[in-house]
Amino acid sequence: MVRFGIIGTSMITELFIYGAQKVSGFRLSAIYSRDIDRAKAFGSKFGDDILYFNDLEEFSLSSEFDAVYIASPNSLHAPQSMLMISHGKHVLCEKPAVSNSRELEEVIGLARSKNLLYMEAMKSLTMPAYLNLQELLPRIGKVRKYIGNYCQYSSRYDRHKNGEYVNTFRKEFSNGSLLDIGIYCLYPAVHMFGKPLRISANGVILEDGGVDGTGSILMKYAEMEAVITHSKISNSKMPSEIQGELGNILIDKIGSPEKITLILRDGTVEEHIPDQVNHNMMYEAQEFISLIEEGTFESGINSYSLALDVHNILDEARSQIGLTYPADI
Repeated sequence: MVRFGIIGTSMITELFIYGAQKVSGFRLSAIYSRDIDRAKAFGSKFGDDILYFNDLEEFSLSSEFDAVYIASPNSLHAPQSMLMISHGKHVLCEKPAVSNSRELEEVIGLARSKNLLYMEAMKSLTMPAYLNLQELLPRIGKVRKYIGNYCQYSSRYDRHKNGEYVNTFRKEFSNGSLLDIGIYCLYPAVHMFGKPLRISANGVILEDGGVDGTGSILMKYAEMEAVITHSKISNSKMPSEIQGELGNILIDKIGSPEKITLILRDGTVEEHIPDQVNHNMMYEAQEFISLIEEGTFESGINSYSLALDVHNILDEARSQIGLTYPADI
């Protein structure tokens, strides 16, 4: 049994807990929030034997849990991960796990020195539909183009436009379209095709808040290209796609894939809809818990080398569009 502490009381945290509860090795033991009453109200849905903290240092020193799931604002991910690891806790950190690759190197270095597991919570790579996609990939022949598309109008954007202070549109919290949702398109590209030779990025910086609202990345490989499109200020109904010389693969939702469609040039069309649980964050929790139980302190799926490649690309893309965070200084 792996006992978990939780940082954050948002909807994503709730979805994680519901998913993790489907894993036999999961136990929710503690919740941290700056507001202790909010922590208790949040935790009341999940049982009576949960400890509550509003002091982060006290939380990190607790011996009542072994691992932490972090879902605080982006800018807090790295310092909170460092604090938890320094006090002997394994860390599963919601994406983006850091503000920049320098922070990532520091967190990985500490985790390795402590023989603890640290993993960015990129759930899509652990989901059955994505594993199915990898199995189908050879059938479309030599890959020539990858299009990763994730454009979703943020439910908080209207509040931001009305002048409300919304941390998801503030650069001091290391937010923006690229790190919040573009990362979902980038991870599969680098996981399947490796690090590109070079990239060219574009983005629209919002006047208030200073973060990117929408953008794109063109990634050049030796024999193919990858195109990343992302937005928090517009919607897209288009799937993501991999184009090969023998056919195409469509991915319904790149951040949370459920249906993979194979279309071959000979007229073959196959829809692949693998059985998946509704609370699909179960799969990342299962990967994380299994690694701890095995005594393996780096994921073979969400590996350190993959994370570093992705975050180096994110750094370069932000540099090209002129987006810097306080955490970069």
